[in-house]
Amino acid sequence: MLALKNPFIFAPVKTGYGDQSGTINQKHLAFYQQRAKYLGAITPEPLYIDKGLRELPMQIGISSDEHLEGLQKLTSMAHSFDTKMIAHLNHPGRMANPMIPNNYYISSTDRACEAGGATPKRMDAADMEKARHLFSEAAQRAEKAGFDIIELQMGHGYLLAQYISPFVNDRQDEYGGSFENRIKFPLEVLDTIQSSCNLPVIVRISGDEMIPQGIHMEEMIALAKVLKERGVEAIHVSAGTVCNTPPWYFQHMFVPKGKTWEMAAKIQEAVKIPTVFVGQINTKEDVDQLRNEMHAEYIALGRALVADPDFAGKYLGELDEIIRPCLACSDGCLGGVKSGKGIGCLVNPLVGYEGEMPTPTDTSKHIAVVGGGLAGSEAALNLIRKGHKVTLFEKDHIGGQFDLASLPPKKQSLHKIVNYYAQILEKEGVLLVNHEAKKEELEQFDEVVMATGSIPIIPYIKGLTLFHWAEVLEKENMVENKTVAIIGGGLIGTEVAHKLLQKGNKVYLIEMLDEIARGMEMIERKLTLKSFETAEIQIFTKTKVLEKQDKKLICEQDGQELILENVDEIVMATGMKPYHPFEDEELSVPVHYVGDANKVGKAQDAIRDGFKIALSI
Repeated sequence: MLALKNPFIFAPVKTGYGDQSGTINQKHLAFYQQRAKYLGAITPEPLYIDKGLRELPMQIGISSDEHLEGLQKLTSMAHSFDTKMIAHLNHPGRMANPMIPNNYYISSTDRACEAGGATPKRMDAADMEKARHLFSEAAQRAEKAGFDIIELQMGHGYLLAQYISPFVNDRQDEYGGSFENRIKFPLEVLDTIQSSCNLPVIVRISGDEMIPQGIHMEEMIALAKVLKERGVEAIHVSAGTVCNTPPWYFQHMFVPKGKTWEMAAKIQEAVKIPTVFVGQINTKEDVDQLRNEMHAEYIALGRALVADPDFAGKYLGELDEIIRPCLACSDGCLGGVKSGKGIGCLVNPLVGYEGEMPTPTDTSKHIAVVGGGLAGSEAALNLIRKGHKVTLFEKDHIGGQFDLASLPPKKQSLHKIVNYYAQILEKEGVLLVNHEAKKEELEQFDEVVMATGSIPIIPYIKGLTLFHWAEVLEKENMVENKTVAIIGGGLIGTEVAHKLLQKGNKVYLIEMLDEIARGMEMIERKLTLKSFETAEIQIFTKTKVLEKQDKKLICEQDGQELILENVDEIVMATGMKPYHPFEDEELSVPVHYVGDANKVGKAQDAIRDGFKIALSI
């Protein structure tokens, strides 16, 4: 029995907060402590069992007794909240990071991962014995460190899944071929762990790898039955493989919500074993459905707890607050880890800065915030929570230009943060004024936060007078069944192209630099560019538009003239610059510029900027 105080488990999400030693540090402790109070259990990020098997240079380790002191601090902290700790043990096999010096690569096969990576050695008996030994030692250390449960990773394309998957395992010996042979080594590892410690074990699997010859549900039900017979306490059901289907592994907004829930429900029904449901569980309605309709015994929250550390407490009614929504965008969390900065969050400015909680002010002021986009909304929220009186001037609607972000294909979830700000600002008592702020109005306030966003940069092009900008994404401005030239192939231009293609348009995407989609989140970029391969789009890089003549665009590409014919519509996506409506009228009160009005950046930058300015006033 897992004996958790409630069904909510923090799923293993990589933080990238460590150093080369693999030890727990204060940043780890602060991150997990902020999330510990309302959870049944916490699974820290995957713990490496050998320094030569790391996925991240800054990953937490359990490969040496030197790691015990830090891990004990982590488990003690969680236990102070009556929250259990789960040690997620994983061997990446051929998925060990090829960029980390001294890593080594072994697998059931000698084929490299299709998404890139080092060519692995096909494991022999000695390699398998070493792997079993590493798992045994890690399990013993987990028990010494105070962990309550072990989770064994048998999914997501890592080593044990590399044996289970018929797509990867091409062995001709007793560990390959039939289902019974392919699960043999994973079961040996399970036996080793169970004999090395007295902790209950959860096994994590991919219910389906979402590739034709990969792991599928029928065999996973059969595996779950074997695991139940061997005393496994619960099955944690996810989907995908790091090598072939990372959007499913990361549960990105581009994959449908609920597919992994269906897989977990099938295993729970067929095997009668407690099942952990996971995957884009990020609203109260999601949890209601899982508990009431699918009878989920355990619910694993991943990025939802990055976006809102108190998600479980708010659901359980222990906090009367609105949940700050996870957008399933992977931008701040996956993007931050991949960049080496450590996990962040597009919507939550406190991730990585858990010590910066706003504190009540000694001197309440009346603050004007001009602009209700992401930066202005976050500033207004935290200013009023500090005890200031806040008036928010927004002539249109909360969300600003980010309202357009949810309009490209499969990005509807991004609108959740706009809805959140609209609700929370009203609940907290921010006064919303729906007209453009005037100078004489603003000078009645103690201080002014300018969150007026940015405006397009429009380069001079001879003969060009009529064009669209990103507002072409809006329904009333949408162009259909025409030939459209998009000038600028960065993030905005690429997203506009994606949407226009769905509306039957032929698209020319023109970029001066040598690549398109710069700044786009990794998974979104890969899937968007893949969709372009079969679409009516021509991409021109290293190309400059010189002139428009009737329906022709005269361009220069690598020093040669290029003419694009029959252009019906033009969209300008050549970048943005800060907008300062009072640039020629100096205000007599202190003014703070935030978000794009300060420096054009991404949504995460704008929210963080709004939060920081509120701390300083």
